[in-house]
This record gives sequence, C-alpha cells and structure tokens, in this order.
Amino acid sequence: MANDKREMKLGAFFMIPGHHVAAWRLPEAEVKDIMNFDYIKKLAQTAERGKFDLLFLADHVSLSTLDEKVLTQTVNTRFEPFTLLSALSAVTKNIGLVGTVSTTYNEPYHVARKFASLDHLSNGRAGWNVVTSGSDSEARNFNLDAHPLHEKRYERAEEFVNVAQKLWDSWEDEALVMDKESAQFADGSKIHTINHKGEWFSVAGPLNISRPVQGHPVVVQAGSSEAGKELAARTAEVIFTAWQTLEEAQAFYADVKGRMAKYGRSPEELKIMPGVFPVIGNTEEEANEKKQRLVDLIPEEAGVSLLSKMINVDLNGCSLDGPLPELPELEEINGTKSRFQLLKDIADREGYTIRQLYQHIAGARGHREIKGTPVQIADQLQEWFEKGAADGFNIMPPYLPGGLDDFVDQVIPELQKRNVFKTEYSGSTLRENLGLQRPHNTLIEKVEGTHI
Repeated sequence: MANDKREMKLGAFFMIPGHHVAAWRLPEAEVKDIMNFDYIKKLAQTAERGKFDLLFLADHVSLSTLDEKVLTQTVNTRFEPFTLLSALSAVTKNIGLVGTVSTTYNEPYHVARKFASLDHLSNGRAGWNVVTSGSDSEARNFNLDAHPLHEKRYERAEEFVNVAQKLWDSWEDEALVMDKESAQFADGSKIHTINHKGEWFSVAGPLNISRPVQGHPVVVQAGSSEAGKELAARTAEVIFTAWQTLEEAQAFYADVKGRMAKYGRSPEELKIMPGVFPVIGNTEEEANEKKQRLVDLIPEEAGVSLLSKMINVDLNGCSLDGPLPELPELEEINGTKSRFQLLKDIADREGYTIRQLYQHIAGARGHREIKGTPVQIADQLQEWFEKGAADGFNIMPPYLPGGLDDFVDQVIPELQKRNVFKTEYSGSTLRENLGLQRPHNTLIEKVEGTHI
C-alpha cells in the first residue's frame, strides 16, 4: 500500500441484472442485454472507475430450481466465470477478477491451470473463490444422485487447494529463460513435479503453464461454518461472509483471525469482507420507497423457492403467513450450514412469518441490508470497518446498472472524503491492492518436488 493507513477494501459483487430476486422486473433494470458482453464490460469499467479492488462472480453448476413456474419468474442464466473474466481482463486494467469455482465438481489440475492462465492474461489480477457447492441439483449434473456430505466436501476442498498451490509452484519464477543463442527456452532444474498422493487426489505435475504473476492467484473463501472457518484460517486470503449485526460480525472477525496463528499466519494475511446490500436514496424516505418497490414485485413462488433453497428445507405447502415449520438440527443440514443458521436466527429474533422472511432476504440473501442516504450508508460501513467487524465489504447492488452507479457516484466519494477508501489504485496486481504479500514458492522451501 502507498501508506500505512488502514484502508477499506471493496468488492463489486456482480449478480446480473441485480441481487434482488425481483430486480429484473424494475423498469430501470437493464435485462435484454444481460448476455451481451458490452453491457457487462460497461459494468466492470464502472466498478473500476469507482476504484473497487475487485469484481466478484458467484456461480452454481445447476439451475437454481426445476419448478416450471419459478423458472419463468426468476433469472436463471449466467456466464461461466473463467470465460467471462478472461474477456473482462482485456477491457480493464486495475480491478481484480474473482471467480467462484467448486472443489466438489472439478479437478485441481484443471482449476490451477485455468487460474494461472487468467492471472497471466490479466497481469496479476486473478482470484479464486473456493466453494464446495451446496445442492443435490449440482450433484445430479456430475454423475451423483446426492450431494457429498458437508464434512467430506471440506476435507476434499482443503486438499484440493493444497494441490492447486503446489501446481502453481511447480514452475519457479526464474524457470523461463528464453535464451535464443543457447537454444534454452526454460531451465529444467526450476520446473518440478509435485508427486502429490493424498486421500482425495493423486497428481504428478508439473503444470503446463509458468508460475502465475501473483505467485498464487488470491484465494477467497465464503463459508462460515466451523469447517469453513478452519479452512479459511489455514488457506484463505479473503473471506466473503454474511452477518446481520455488528456484534455477530465482530465475533466472527475475532474468531477466524484468532485461528490463524496455529497455521503460522498473521491476521493481516486475511481480509474479511462481509456482503452488504445497499439501498441508496437522496432521502431516507426515497430509500425506503425503493426497497418497497422491490418487495412488491416478488412473486410468491419465487420467494418461497429462494428461501427453501437457502435453508435446504422445502416450504411448499406451508402457510406463508405462519412461522417456519419445525426445522432440522444444524448437524442434519447437508447444504450451506452457516446460511441455514443465519436465516433461522433472523426468523427467531424478528418473529418473521415465511412471507416476511423471504421478503427480508430476497435482496441481500442473508447478507446485511443497509438503507439510507449516501452519508448514512457510509456511516454504517465506516462503523463496522473501524470497530473490528470488517476489513472491507462485498457490495451487492440491488439492480443494475443503477444500483452500482449510485454507489460509485454517491457513496464512494463520501468514503474517500473520510480517508477510509483510496482515491487511486496502489498497485498493479490484486495482491498489491489488497495489501497481501506475494507467496513464496512452497516446493523450493519444502523440497517436495523433483525437477525435470
């Protein structure tokens, strides 16, 4: 970083045409161009103009539902992240490019190679959001009848990341020689097999692409379960997480950073960035009206389907104006455990009916919703940032492009005026802009590999 002052980190979470389940129905939301690259390029360049550290793409490898009625009411089409981020790398210069890729339905060699490619194409701006996938519908697209158990998914994920990191290190930084006179393109003594043999994977290596610009693309993680927190403390450099209150966020922040020492890591090596769904108005009244317009556009079937998926419990047939039915114990949930617990806590704390709960989460989807003027939005972000609850935030625009435009043009100048957010990028790579060190080559340090 250019100075020693702690600065807020910001991610632009692209869910197109917006995070709210009914966003596409707003007259001002751009819908017809959501599969048009020029439209997404414009969004990325807007985020870069606002000096966002990164843009973030979520991903699932199945449709969110097979219910015909719900499919007609919700947006269920999305780009594959590597393809889109590679294209965006050519039309942006500074903003980080973070994509979600599952460790459950991929192989380490493929993923390591693709992220190394993206990191080279973008001159060091790639990041990998590590997920374990969360639904049986994804399993059925990959030769399985049911989703693997939660704890097994995380065991596989930990080894998966470890193998990918070894593969990135299978080429030393100085391996490419390219000496025409001596006919030496590469130094074979600096290219290593990894010979990994573990419980889940057997991978010889080396990778067939040189070491990424950043050494390793930035590793991002989004789980907040016990297994997720432990994986993050050992491997993650950024966490995207969801909390409703300052106290919950502070507790999570202290918990995860407190686990890092046993893995030989310092708290500064991990940036915690909760998701935030901002509804911005010139006045409080206008912000409330914007939110209500979105609530009024939610089809009942779509709201019930979203909530059912997020808690991994089928709510069809339940009274929408009654409470949630008796829910299973957390240990019985094989989907996203942390999100199940968070939504259950909201319902219990607020006394919400099923309808009120799906209306509450239809935009932020369990993340924090903040409403108000640009000054009020900045106040709330600054409070969490300065009180040990966050190193930054993953911003979730309600609809696009207007929700992103409002944040860039109104909230970011307010944060800059307070000297908590940068006015210029401090580096050329995502690691530099996040204040993260470039990792050392583990194969050189541990002498685990064998050179070619």
